[in-house]
Amino acid sequence: MVHYHFVYALGLLCVLTGCRSGQQVRDPEYAHLSRETYHATVTPFSAHATIAPVDSRLEGPHSVEEYVQVALQQNPEVQAARKRMESLAHKVPVAASLPDPMLTVTAQPAPVQTAAGEQQFILSASQKLPWAGKLDTQAAVAEAQTNVGRAQLASVELATIAKVKRAYYELYFLQHAIVVTESQQQLLGEIRDVANTRYKTGRTSQQDVLRADLEISKVENDLIQLRQQLASGRARLARLLHIAPESRVEAVASLPDELLPQNLAALQQQAVAARPELHAALATVFRDQHAANLARLDYKPDVTLGFSWIDVADGGLAKSANGQDALLLTAGINLPVYKKRLDSSLRSAEAGAVASARNYDALKDGTLEEVTDLFARTNSHQQMLTLFEEDILPKARQTLQVSSQAYNVGEVDFLQLIDNWQQLLRYEVNYRRLEANLRQSLAELEQVVGGWAAMNSATPAQPEMLPVMPVPVDDPGAADVPKDE
Repeated sequence: MVHYHFVYALGLLCVLTGCRSGQQVRDPEYAHLSRETYHATVTPFSAHATIAPVDSRLEGPHSVEEYVQVALQQNPEVQAARKRMESLAHKVPVAASLPDPMLTVTAQPAPVQTAAGEQQFILSASQKLPWAGKLDTQAAVAEAQTNVGRAQLASVELATIAKVKRAYYELYFLQHAIVVTESQQQLLGEIRDVANTRYKTGRTSQQDVLRADLEISKVENDLIQLRQQLASGRARLARLLHIAPESRVEAVASLPDELLPQNLAALQQQAVAARPELHAALATVFRDQHAANLARLDYKPDVTLGFSWIDVADGGLAKSANGQDALLLTAGINLPVYKKRLDSSLRSAEAGAVASARNYDALKDGTLEEVTDLFARTNSHQQMLTLFEEDILPKARQTLQVSSQAYNVGEVDFLQLIDNWQQLLRYEVNYRRLEANLRQSLAELEQVVGGWAAMNSATPAQPEMLPVMPVPVDDPGAADVPKDE
């Protein structure tokens, strides 16, 4: 009876310890997860409490760097990528650990009678021991998957930076487009006043005044659309910052100068060496190579060791019964005899590794194409900006000034004057559009090459080479690898 109490107490202790340990919350953020989800789905009032608030500190003009830092701290996609990487990292020690030992209690309602005494119950314990190298290979697979998660986190961070910059420079364009349009609207009002004076003095027809009023109405329509786009652009940037969409985020009035990259070959090398998406693809190749090695190790059996303790009572069939308990040692292996399953598993793993390597090659080719395209685009934008600054805008302004003076004395008709004004407005807006497009293209180029640190590096890093993981000569599956018939 004492033995029964001991076994029951041991089993109860194991169960209670496991249950109590499993109920503990390790991640502080997990404790708030169910509550936040609950509040968001109960009532509209409680759902309103989950909406990100207006952050007055971020309202008004701020540099793009300030908004980037906020986005890296608060953006939900970045936070999710960090947690995914953390989740993968915690799986490495799980993959490197032995499976749980087995504890078995066998009760015998009708005790078995032996010469030594009655066998009342049997207590058995066993532990499975994978073949040498399996745990290390499983850990290597999990570690490679963690590296994929790390690279994906870096990719999400760079993508978020690029999104913030694109939204920011779009705001910059819209703000300046509104200022330029309002300024040109005021100039058009002055032209209308001149036309109205000439009409009153009989030097022109009422058509000039009506045409000027029509152009002013068209400009007002353009301003309405620009202000709507500005509100949408603010909401887009606020979403990336994880703040209320009605927050009045703004770009600064003037942007600092930025150095444009001049060495395409260096950019291509930097992109191959530093782009996170390529690192993730490379880590995927490593993971699949380790998975193939693990499938190769399945050709070797695992070992299971254990013991059994048999409780024997003092009384038995023979007078010589001594009641001594029996202790049995056990050892066993699984038999990897189903070669078709093992062969198929190995073929599948090797094919997956080859596919991952080809995906890496395709992504590398696409990266080189993107770098070349963005490099050409940024240089084109810069050349066009220079052309606008030094030639087109000065001439357009001078043309409008000359035609305005000529209209006052009746040397130019009103339609020509309005056409010159429209051209100047279009050139002024296009100049701001080009300025924003240049910064947006630079943001995309920054993302593709792996960040500004890599982009502005004086000595480009060497491209990361795809290593070959040879099959060990003493590997259990090396001699058993199926050959095509």
